[in-house]
Amino acid sequence: MAFRMLLDCDPGLDDALALLLAHGDPNIELVAVTTVGGNVSLEKTTRNALELREYLGFDNVPVAAGAGEPLRGETRNAEFVHGEGGLGSVTLPAAAIAASESHAVDLIIETLGAAPGEIHLVATGPLTNIALALAREPRIADWVASFTIMGGSYTRGNTTPAAEFNIYADPDAAAAVFAAGWRLTMVGLDLTLQAIVDEGIVGRMHQLGRLGIELVAPLATFWTNPLDDEWDGQALHDVCAVAYVARPDLFTTKPARVEVELEGTFTRGMTVVDFHSDRPNALVPTHLDVEGFWNYVHDAWGNVQLHD
Repeated sequence: MAFRMLLDCDPGLDDALALLLAHGDPNIELVAVTTVGGNVSLEKTTRNALELREYLGFDNVPVAAGAGEPLRGETRNAEFVHGEGGLGSVTLPAAAIAASESHAVDLIIETLGAAPGEIHLVATGPLTNIALALAREPRIADWVASFTIMGGSYTRGNTTPAAEFNIYADPDAAAAVFAAGWRLTMVGLDLTLQAIVDEGIVGRMHQLGRLGIELVAPLATFWTNPLDDEWDGQALHDVCAVAYVARPDLFTTKPARVEVELEGTFTRGMTVVDFHSDRPNALVPTHLDVEGFWNYVHDAWGNVQLHD
């Protein structure tokens, strides 16, 4: 079965590898990429998406820039994780093809509206573009074939003790998205922290040849946490969200009611997950078939051939 996908992202180490997966899986047709400020500024996330498009060879896929700041509050980034430019130690050739003249919000609405029920929407950054699109055209909640996000958690956060970065960066947008009347899939930290890049996985990445040595392994190993004495390796958070669409059989999910805390002094951006609610608005993956996941990802990445 083939899946048509629109990826809203903020590249970003793991967003870049999620783009690679969406391009490399022959069962995914990547129809559009939209960018949002998050891991680094909007200017940098858009530049990274454009450079990745040409480096990886999906030149015919439109890339459109969207929101550079949250709906309300302070603009935040994660440069300390992803590096000043967003791609860690990786430097790609400058892009020759410009971004689309359309705003990301317009491209999201137009793409989904042109093919109701056919496009799988995946968001791996702050949810600002999605919230703005919903505000302008609420029917997109009915038009998507599915909607999957990487964000949130049902236990602890990674930016504050309570909040995961993508939700914390724009809690108001996240709250609007969860309240939109669709049942989305929240691929949160509890799931993505099962997708750890250990030494064995790095070895498999190097088997991909130039792609693995120049791009995949450097992106997947750039971040180390000096505050974690039990550090096992970087987690490929955003890759899990793309993988869920194509291979849901690799994930165990539970329905839940998810609300976003907006006002708590210590808990703003927290995803409050109730697995016992009779009004679920989300599916929450809780368990990953780790071996199956890495086999799938490695095979899909291996389909991508770089051109000199």
